[in-house]
Amino acid sequence: MKTSIVAYLVKRFLRFDKEQPFIFLSALLAFLGITLGVMVLLIAMALMSGFDKEFEKKLTIMNYPLTILPKFYGGVNENLLIDLESKFPNLKFSPYVQSSVMVKNNFQLEGGYLFGVNFQDEAEVNTILGDAINGKTFKKFDVLVGKSLKDEFNLFIDDKLMYIFTNTEPGGLSITPKVKRFKIRSVFDSGLTAYDKAYSYTTIEALQALMHMPSNMYDGIHIYSDHPHEDIVKIKSVLPIEAGIKGWWEDNLNFFAALEMEKMSLFIVLMLIILIAAINIISSLLMTVMNRRSEIALLLSLGATRAEIKKVFLYLGIIIGIGGITAGTFFGLSGIWILGSFDIISLPKDVYPTSTLPLDLSFADFISIVVGAFVIVVGSAYYPAKKASEVDILTVLRNE
Repeated sequence: MKTSIVAYLVKRFLRFDKEQPFIFLSALLAFLGITLGVMVLLIAMALMSGFDKEFEKKLTIMNYPLTILPKFYGGVNENLLIDLESKFPNLKFSPYVQSSVMVKNNFQLEGGYLFGVNFQDEAEVNTILGDAINGKTFKKFDVLVGKSLKDEFNLFIDDKLMYIFTNTEPGGLSITPKVKRFKIRSVFDSGLTAYDKAYSYTTIEALQALMHMPSNMYDGIHIYSDHPHEDIVKIKSVLPIEAGIKGWWEDNLNFFAALEMEKMSLFIVLMLIILIAAINIISSLLMTVMNRRSEIALLLSLGATRAEIKKVFLYLGIIIGIGGITAGTFFGLSGIWILGSFDIISLPKDVYPTSTLPLDLSFADFISIVVGAFVIVVGSAYYPAKKASEVDILTVLRNE
């Protein structure tokens, strides 16, 4: 019987009151505010997570999941490569030689790095290069350049491009930088301008010859791994003392820390929208309490407990809040699906790593939003419910 009284009063107080329309309007505004807040928060978190994963994907490819580097000269050689390939057959390895260079075309200069690689091995660890060299063969002094460098220098396939190396060689009575012209064979596009402009690739034989390196010596080994955080520990345990290993994330700690801080700040700011909407719940319930004081006092005098009165107004606030959370979740997930399925918003590819809108809402973010909104709603409903249960029966009935 007690439960039916609470349910009856909740239904009655939720109805539109012609004599007090502002109470219903305030509750409606609270509902709409929570709906809007949850919807915007879901879409914003999906966008932030989507961009984070897109950047991580691009940086993982261009920085390589794992890289073996020498601690001393001779630390990375063919024997080490053969040993690692036999111990870790599930991983893919690509040895490389690297040199800092200046790229010159007419009067234009651009600094960067030239990598000497075995293109077949490199295609296994770098899908972007794999797409760029697909169906093409590279001769000894052919080069693969990035799209940003090609556009800046106005280059075409089969053009000659001059590379000025940082190491020098004697020439007559002076020492001059080493210079070599390479033939452009293909172009890669990673979507990250800095890498497309700074990185170039040629055959490992060409760069070893130019750097006077033995054919069995390397500057490092690129490794592709689906689980780099786990594999780095396994590889580190078998590496000789003269070689070390690093993960792609070690060069980008500050970048991803900044993204995580930005995501957290956005979550807090947008959660304030829900908090502001919850203030309307407080005002709506307080107006209901003030308007129904005589009814509350009469119910208490007829045997209703203060706990039941408290439940009535607590349930009122929770129903308004849960309704807003449910509607906001529906519209938010619908918005994510629409933005992710249709090319409504196009991003400039030279600014962002993708031309389409990346959206990826994690389950943890979804639960955080829903639980956070629910806590705010319950907290907002508690104070008016407590005030309703503290109505002074004698004072109210005497005034009536």
